[in-house]
Amino acid sequence: MDIRFLGHAAFALEHDGKTVLIDPFLTGNPKGAASADDIAADAILLTHGHGDHYGDTVAIAKRTGAPVVAITEIAGEIAEEGIETNDVNIGGTAEYDWGSVQLTQAFHTSTTPKGTVSPPAGLVIEFGDKRIYHLGDTALFSDLALPKRRGHLDVALMCIGGHYTMDRFDAVVAAEFVGADQIIPCHYDTFPPIETDAQAFKADVQNAGYAEVVVLEPGGVHTP
Repeated sequence: MDIRFLGHAAFALEHDGKTVLIDPFLTGNPKGAASADDIAADAILLTHGHGDHYGDTVAIAKRTGAPVVAITEIAGEIAEEGIETNDVNIGGTAEYDWGSVQLTQAFHTSTTPKGTVSPPAGLVIEFGDKRIYHLGDTALFSDLALPKRRGHLDVALMCIGGHYTMDRFDAVVAAEFVGADQIIPCHYDTFPPIETDAQAFKADVQNAGYAEVVVLEPGGVHTP
């Protein structure tokens, strides 16, 4: 399976001819590494409703026919656009022929561009014999340690930019809690308030022995 970083907190997971998009904020993304008009999608997964995550979800889903997995309130809003949705809630799992995604807790806020309020979520994705944990936007909190109790985590996609989420120092503690083999940092350097030093985060995590950190530039691909 390939993990392609699309900038900010957006990723494309690609395996066996399937593409699973996460938080496809591409249009208007200063670090966007793909066009919403061209990117493939067999499913779209949302962590929460903020515009820098919700992004191009509706446009991509209408063009590709991809179903959208989102927490109940957001899924209801998107379904009004005539889009297939899966309205799981925290703890629920959506099953597809390519794999599955379970929604977990995140410690943040969430309001869509249309004003729909809901809890935020993390995503535990099983795809291509790998288990990937996108933490979503979150502060540091102890329940980040729970997903590994259900099964081994190969990769964590982890916010480190601070200001709106945990910063790179709290993210080092999160790396210990999460317990994934590898971490790909995200949600940093897109805008001035979230500029940070990803290489320093990498050094701190690896020196502590918590995980291997893979720093990707937008457009970069990693195969775990």
